[in-house]
Amino acid sequence: MRVLILGSGGQVGAYLTEYLRKKGHEVTEFDIENGQEEDLRIIPNKKLMHDIRTADFVFFLAFDVGGSRYLKKYQHTFDFINNNTRMMANVFGYLGEYNKPFVFASSQMSNMSYSPYGVLKRVGELYTKSLEGLIVHFWNVYGIEKDMDKAHVITDFIKKGFETSDISMLTDGTEQREFLYAEDCCEALETVMLNYSELNSEDNIHITSFEQTSILEIGKIIQDLFSNIGKEVTLSPAESKDEVQKDKRNEADKYITKWWQPKTSIQDGISKVFYDMSEEFV
Repeated sequence: MRVLILGSGGQVGAYLTEYLRKKGHEVTEFDIENGQEEDLRIIPNKKLMHDIRTADFVFFLAFDVGGSRYLKKYQHTFDFINNNTRMMANVFGYLGEYNKPFVFASSQMSNMSYSPYGVLKRVGELYTKSLEGLIVHFWNVYGIEKDMDKAHVITDFIKKGFETSDISMLTDGTEQREFLYAEDCCEALETVMLNYSELNSEDNIHITSFEQTSILEIGKIIQDLFSNIGKEVTLSPAESKDEVQKDKRNEADKYITKWWQPKTSIQDGISKVFYDMSEEFV
């Protein structure tokens, strides 16, 4: 199958590109990292038009987003809102014009109206439903990240441990999240693609581990991994509470488990990321 991945240089996109190629799919990458002609904010965009027209299936993963530190700093800014609205108007326009089957990567935060990021993902869901595409909700997918300015909590903690020997936290760590290793996420996305005709835009497709873990527990797992390699690292929780999600607890829908089940435990997944990242620092 000819698969177009919009946001192929991102955290999930990079893993998905490699995963689908190994499974025998013909993958076209599309990411601003490859040059300005792959900037989804450019309207019109001839390359985007061509790549969507010639694809059999499209994964719309691209978004201006990062971890909690990035969202806290940028999600209320004009550029953040403008970047994402322009990308969506552009991409959804071509998807509708060429009537392509596609998946839009939303977030479990799309029902959090106090978050501009959540609201923008909700807008993406409305676009998707109008075109009868599929919506998947990601719940804190983690893996190796190229852009550490947008790093999510696990890679951020590991990087701090190597660079400063202190995992300084943004919060007290009591908030809980559902984390999913990127390779498990890729398997779920391929499953959705291959079962596209059995699904519809009203289905609650939540891609997650279905297990809650506190940020403090994440920190302790990483601290123990440093101990295993003979490096003493401190864990320093802050006094503040979560300001990005305001510790709202959503409940993941298990509808997707009819076709797919997560395989990687949080301990094993973090260990894989830790030892991959350690090669940069040792």
